[in-house]
Amino acid sequence: MEELPELYAVFQGEVATVTEYGAFIKIPGCRRQGLVHRTHMSACRVDKPSEIVDVGDKVWVKLIGKEIKDDKLKLSLSMKVVNQGTGKDLDPNNVSLDQDERKRRTFRDYTSQKITLEAVLNTVCKKCGCKGHFAKECFVQPGGTKYSLIPEEEEEEVAATGCERDKKTNLTDDIPKKRKK
Repeated sequence: MEELPELYAVFQGEVATVTEYGAFIKIPGCRRQGLVHRTHMSACRVDKPSEIVDVGDKVWVKLIGKEIKDDKLKLSLSMKVVNQGTGKDLDPNNVSLDQDERKRRTFRDYTSQKITLEAVLNTVCKKCGCKGHFAKECFVQPGGTKYSLIPEEEEEEVAATGCERDKKTNLTDDIPKKRKK
């Protein structure tokens, strides 16, 4: 197998072909070519790679990725992290490459997942009589306004049906009492 440069190695290559999405660079010492995508040609936006490079130009590139796809080795190169005049690596710790990778990741949509909070204590405060906290955490002043947690929808429904039952039983209790008088 051919001797390929190591990952993140900087070398000078020759532009073999220019396409609308980037340029293919001949790698010295082997017959392979690598692609410099137009997003890796310059720190500025590049719409037409042909405005940046021409076939036969010598450019400094950095090998930023190796991928085997369909039994073919694909090499990704970058020109924007290498000084084109001196060949000096402008990103020796690969920080900007990591940032570019994070930008390309797709955002996962978590809006469909319901968030439930399980932080309500099943206690009653001795100071104010409200549910959900202890007396040492209570902020109510003696004789002041009392605050309690808002019941959840399910609890409201259960409480509402319970109140309706109580009203019905109270009505049925009141009817015989009226008859006795």
